[in-house]
Amino acid sequence: MEPEVITVGLDGTRESLAAARWAAGEADRRHAVLRLLHAWILLAQGPETPPQRDRNAGARRVVEQALDEVRADHRELRVIEDLVAAEAVPALLRAAEESRLLALGSRALTAWESYVLGDISLEVVGRAERPVVLVREGWSGRQPLPGAGAEGEEIPSPAPHVVVGMSLKGPCDALLSFAFDAAARRGLPLRAVHGRALPVTAYAPWGVDPEAAGEIVKEGEDALREAVRPWRERYPGVELGLTVRPESPTRALVRSVPGAVLLAVGRRRHRALAPRVGPVAHAAMHHAPCPVAVVPEEGSAA
Repeated sequence: MEPEVITVGLDGTRESLAAARWAAGEADRRHAVLRLLHAWILLAQGPETPPQRDRNAGARRVVEQALDEVRADHRELRVIEDLVAAEAVPALLRAAEESRLLALGSRALTAWESYVLGDISLEVVGRAERPVVLVREGWSGRQPLPGAGAEGEEIPSPAPHVVVGMSLKGPCDALLSFAFDAAARRGLPLRAVHGRALPVTAYAPWGVDPEAAGEIVKEGEDALREAVRPWRERYPGVELGLTVRPESPTRALVRSVPGAVLLAVGRRRHRALAPRVGPVAHAAMHHAPCPVAVVPEEGSAA
């Protein structure tokens, strides 16, 4: 049986090097092959071109630099160096089809900046048929040191865990499979989070009606518990926590990420040519400091 392939898309930025480090760790956990891919329109030149005139040398250095980063901590990992003569988006989409997952570097952009700049990561996430994991610059997976409170006392950092954001609007088998597997491989608890905005009737002149809010939360907890029940049975060793917040799904998810080593959200597959990413997944991509896995799912709208 051929080993799985974990692919990381490289562009020479610090973010893509962080993605390479994350992907190497994931490949190690899965005993998979790591593919370092850089898409580059190769420039024509003769076979005897001297190194100082090699117009493709920069592209090769992108892959070599990532290999050096990976080898620093994963000397025994099987690595494939792949320089692809193609535009970035189609090359990455093809790579995703051939891989267990695709990792990309990600930088914090506002929604307007993403629209104006045509962010490659956003386009790939919106079209890929496999999970895409976005990693920020500087991500190491190590927990931050405890902070200091107002009186100088230490505030302990949240315990590491994996978070899965649940919309409960459709099937979520692929998303839950990914999240439970990620938590099991890391030996960490999994926290399932669902946000449910309060209806207008839940508000009174003095604020939120606690009874109405309690009913909304109870309904959400029942639905969430039922959605995860089959996966809880398949992964009995994974400690699972359920969180339902009476607020917008976006706000609920962003508030849940302190201490998370990975955040998984779903994305509904769209047959249209234009890439589509739901508002919750979009918010996670641009605001969560931890790696964000966007998992395509039939009918899942995160």
